[in-house]
Amino acid sequence: MHPMLNTAIKAARRAASVIQRASNNVDHLRIESKDHNSFVTEVDRAAEKAIVDTLLEAYPKHAILAEEGGSRGESDDVWIIDPLDGTTNFLHGVPQYCISIALAHKGQVTQAVIYDPNRNDLFTATRGAGAFLNDRRIRVSKTKELADSLVCTGFPYSKFGKLDLYLKQLGEVIQKSAGVRRPGSAALDLAYIACGRYDAFWEMGLQPWDIAAGSLLVLEAGGLITDLNGEGNFMESGDVVAGTPRAFAQLLQTVQAPGR
Repeated sequence: MHPMLNTAIKAARRAASVIQRASNNVDHLRIESKDHNSFVTEVDRAAEKAIVDTLLEAYPKHAILAEEGGSRGESDDVWIIDPLDGTTNFLHGVPQYCISIALAHKGQVTQAVIYDPNRNDLFTATRGAGAFLNDRRIRVSKTKELADSLVCTGFPYSKFGKLDLYLKQLGEVIQKSAGVRRPGSAALDLAYIACGRYDAFWEMGLQPWDIAAGSLLVLEAGGLITDLNGEGNFMESGDVVAGTPRAFAQLLQTVQAPGR
């Protein structure tokens, strides 16, 4: 295993300890609103500090891009961190959240860790070396048709400028797929694409820390991921379509031109 991946795993497990201790006392947490329906807690910040401290202890010259702390330092190597993806689920006791850590070298994601502390699911990937779940090699599902696909998505929760478009997309996908789910953690959704639990995914308005680790998992597991234009600009645009090669192509066509 790549030493940088080992360090990211160590960081994710330290953050998980912080999060799981706090999960027993959610009612006593200080909660702040960053935006409409977007929350941050002292747990998010403590988990992020545990991650950043672990990473910079090993690689002090690396830069950081994290959800709560923002950008820090300048380097060709940037750690992209979401310390608690699915905060709203966490606050409501819904066990669907994760820690997401990726390393980008000159803009290309090279290492990825997504850790689900509730199920003890550890998803990892190194560019060119495959994707793994708890040390077992994983691949996207063999589903070929959107009609047979279980699709996951995320609803707009704070910025509603694309809501009308999204509702049209949702209506089309509901009719053309085997089912649609909205679990509430984009990073875990992408990890589930990588291991075959879901067949396809789309969402708009995401942030780099929501996408980075999951994008490498999907690619290393044999899937495809692009923006809504079918290009590789998803980290900048925040609009993502992913899935098995055949289901991806059909989903992309559906969400590009809903109703046609």
